[in-house]
Amino acid sequence: MKKYLIRLCVLAIAGSILVGNANAQTRKKRATVGHRTTKPKKKNNTTKDQAAADASVAPAKDTTKPAVVLQADIKLDTPRRSLRNDAVIERNLVKDRTPLPYQHIREDDAVYRQRVWEEIDVHEKMNLPFVYKAKEDNGDQRLIYILLNAIKAGQITAFDANVDDRFTTPMTFQDIAGRLVAQPHTIQVPDLKNDPDGSKGLMRDTLIQEEFDPEKIERYQIKEEWVFDKETSTLQVRILGIAPEKTITNPDGSFLAVTPIFWVYYPDCRPLFAKYEAYNGKNFGARMSWEELFESRMFSGRVIKSTIDNPGDQYIANYIKDPILRLLEGDKIKEKIFNYEQDLWSY
Repeated sequence: MKKYLIRLCVLAIAGSILVGNANAQTRKKRATVGHRTTKPKKKNNTTKDQAAADASVAPAKDTTKPAVVLQADIKLDTPRRSLRNDAVIERNLVKDRTPLPYQHIREDDAVYRQRVWEEIDVHEKMNLPFVYKAKEDNGDQRLIYILLNAIKAGQITAFDANVDDRFTTPMTFQDIAGRLVAQPHTIQVPDLKNDPDGSKGLMRDTLIQEEFDPEKIERYQIKEEWVFDKETSTLQVRILGIAPEKTITNPDGSFLAVTPIFWVYYPDCRPLFAKYEAYNGKNFGARMSWEELFESRMFSGRVIKSTIDNPGDQYIANYIKDPILRLLEGDKIKEKIFNYEQDLWSY
């Protein structure tokens, strides 16, 4: 009997031990599963927090449109050809004109050379062809429009007059437009569309673009060289460049100064000038080309600078302030060049 009770007690103790081990294993599995299920949640939370932190640190994107840089421009009229013969005669000479080539001058034969800068005032009676405003088949006949159209079309090259007058720095048509007209700017004006009576005080932006005024081109500067050729015993003059000059005025409209805008190399312009006729107020049928006008020196100019007794390379206005004395000094320079040729001859 005692042995039987002892066996029952041993079996009961063994059973309780087995049940305890089973419960412990079940708890471990549940704890392990629970840890694995909660770990991704912590990872997701960390990812969201990191994304939020990155979003707060990242710079904001600029959604504004870039500002448009406006450039000055000159509106040039497109030449309109006549659909009928706009003359009594058939005018074909202008189309076929080509300038005659210059006579070659050897360097050894050029025993005397002087460089002269002259200024042409378009208001003088002899210089009226420079302000002839008529329009023909090849466009406006004023010299400034002839030059601007040729520069825009790429037929000739313009050079920066602010750098030097030796044709070293080419200019684009946009650069020239920026000097002839002011840059576009915006001003505030009343908004009559949304506020017709002006009671609300609404304003709107409007773009102002200044138009080119050819009347401000009142002078042209010419750079030329006088050469005495001993081979032919002649004193010859060759034009090197032409520069239109813009008139600068004070706020009250009074005259302030003139400044050259650009230079063009005259030998490059000769074929172009041969296609345009200059104005002749005495006989409209006896018109000459612009190339003939310059070669025949059918214009009036005053000397503003020369290489004669000028080691400082200065304009006459820099060392002579009186305008009358400046004119007399220019005439004296012309006389010195003329007398050089005359003094070579004996009578």
